Amino acid sequence: MEEIKAIKPGPKPKREDGELDERRRVTPEKKPEYPPLKPHIHKPGEKR
Repeated sequence: MEEIKAIKPGPKPKREDGELDERRRVTPEKKPEYPPLKPHIHKPGEKR
């Protein structure tokens, strides 16, 4: 029987107060360094 293992996302960054910050975001200053996301195109008959 196969064993199912979860994918670990890695450590979260810490906030200034020492707690873990679980949000992932790009600040406006860093935005130009990231490529734009590809548009998601739905197939005919697929629910949105």
